[in-house]
Amino acid sequence: MKHFINLDDLSSKDLNQIIDSAIVLKKQHKSGQINQTLAHKTLAMIFDKSSTRTRVSFEAGMAQLGGHALFLSNRDIQLGRGEAIVDSAIVIGSMVDAILMRVSSHQDINTFAQNANVPIINALSDESHPCQLLADMMTYKEHKGDIQGKTVAWIGDGNNMCHTYMQAAQAFNFTLNIATPENYQPYPSFMEKYASHVRLFTDAQSACQAVDLIVTDVWASMGQEDEQKKRALAFKDFQVNDALMLHAKSDAAFMHCLPAHRGEEVSVSVIDGKQSLVWNEAENRLHAQKALLLYLLS
Repeated sequence: MKHFINLDDLSSKDLNQIIDSAIVLKKQHKSGQINQTLAHKTLAMIFDKSSTRTRVSFEAGMAQLGGHALFLSNRDIQLGRGEAIVDSAIVIGSMVDAILMRVSSHQDINTFAQNANVPIINALSDESHPCQLLADMMTYKEHKGDIQGKTVAWIGDGNNMCHTYMQAAQAFNFTLNIATPENYQPYPSFMEKYASHVRLFTDAQSACQAVDLIVTDVWASMGQEDEQKKRALAFKDFQVNDALMLHAKSDAAFMHCLPAHRGEEVSVSVIDGKQSLVWNEAENRLHAQKALLLYLLS
């Protein structure tokens, strides 16, 4: 039984195999080829957080592979009304072929993995977001080549996306410069585990010196809306704008997992500029996740 709960649940070889498969699947889809490999397979999608890219990409991906996706919000199932996590895992796992979870609690995902008896996919938790990194690494490979040996700058909050970039730095063998305000650094456990591939900074300019890729995320994630004003003050010197991009290599790329707040964590000129791979990155969620589903189910 294979799960995809953290990026480094899979070997570097398998991750690269999924990305190469995603590139092939994308070409096949663009050429109109039909792939029914997951016919009669069902993916249950459990959400307690709203989503655009995750829901659309997984539902479309299952349909394109001949399968079916069930969207289950916490308002639709007994899990949202107090049913035990273990009970829900056993029951849902007995009826479907895989379960996707976009939920607040990383521990709930682990509990499902221990009890559901089908592959579990982490589609975002408070700890990590591995599906997004598959798309990011696929996008970099398509447009810039192998990321091994490159340097990436993460600018902003030490959040779940930052954690997953730390995992990716080790899995794909690149250096990650992390620039955060002092009180917004990644979890110490992640810093300890991935220290060999990570460097911490407290100013964005230093972190971006001669890097190949700059990545950011919103300053206040879902559930942190009440911290918006406080975070806006703390992160005011961490906007990715034209001046910051000048510190990177001239051919450096920019990525953002979306949704973006233009004029806050990123300027309009950068996200809509020639160095931005944001829209390619968003589209590639579909193809990377199709490759992941095939890896786990076929």
